[in-house]
Amino acid sequence: MGVEIKVEGLTKSFGRQVIWKDVSLTLPAGEISVMLGPSGTGKSVFLKTLVGLLKPEAGSIMIQDRDLVTLKEADLYEVRKLFGVLFQDGALFGSMSLYDNIAFPLREHTKKSESDIKKIVSDKMEMVGLTGSESKLPGEISGGMRKRAGLARALVLDPEIILFDEPDSGLDPVRTAYLNQLIIDLNEAISATFLIVTHDVNTARTVPDNIGLLYHKHLAMFGPREMLLSSEEPVVRQFLNAQRQGPIGMAEEKDADELAQEEKEGYGLPPLPPIPLQLETSDGTPRSNQREPGAWCRDNDVTPPPGSFESHSTGAVSPTKDDSSKADPTRDDTTVEDPADDDSRPGRHEMSA
Repeated sequence: MGVEIKVEGLTKSFGRQVIWKDVSLTLPAGEISVMLGPSGTGKSVFLKTLVGLLKPEAGSIMIQDRDLVTLKEADLYEVRKLFGVLFQDGALFGSMSLYDNIAFPLREHTKKSESDIKKIVSDKMEMVGLTGSESKLPGEISGGMRKRAGLARALVLDPEIILFDEPDSGLDPVRTAYLNQLIIDLNEAISATFLIVTHDVNTARTVPDNIGLLYHKHLAMFGPREMLLSSEEPVVRQFLNAQRQGPIGMAEEKDADELAQEEKEGYGLPPLPPIPLQLETSDGTPRSNQREPGAWCRDNDVTPPPGSFESHSTGAVSPTKDDSSKADPTRDDTTVEDPADDDSRPGRHEMSA
């Protein structure tokens, strides 16, 4: 099972440059959270700080009643065993086969026999759809396969927290769709706490249980997916809907003159688009910790944008505060089916809870 991460008043600087300050949030145990933000806002720095690779100037990171910020190095080393990390490019050793890359953490951090290591590596490679690719080198496979190999390596120590640093970086939209499905299936299978840093708005709108947005050296908002997708906060609204209109400019934030000109010319923010259904597991069932579509909006007396939570296959609407009689459990069938191409098999048929 995953564990809760509670961050309070976290501040990180490099010299005089403040990256972000007074960041407070709680990553719920076993849920999928996404951290968004314009380029250069310190999303990857946040991941490195969470795992103790960077020391913050202030604040606390509480995991199982221990503050990572104040732990001694030996104790921090032990807490890091709770984490698995998928780096942007997979961070594989180019001279090692995929099997040896994935086995590396087990050989370095455990005293398991080679027969035990073989079983664990085989299980994790099956989970991510890489069975049969054990002898391949990283240079012989595609970017999508390298991502999945990096994910398998992150899984071999059975972590309770998995950090994903821009897992969709360098992938085409089809491979990103497969990776998103794999993330959903893995979360249901192992119930770990997931935190994903991404720029992909579609991923942020359909995959996570919770969304956070870093902007202008602070955490603009963090909460359930529906809270941010229905938010009227200009920064959140602009970013999550990939719009030019709003306070975010090419070089961080727009100045007052630019905003005034937009308003004068009538370039206000367009209406919020419908909130999509959250991605379900490969067999079409919700995850055990997945919230009912429309539940947050209903519980908080928020009217979602028209057309929210519609199933593309039937046009039926999942329950909102205004219409709870139209629940439709049908999955969103816009998910791409798994072709025979080896590079695009995310192991979705092999996944078991």
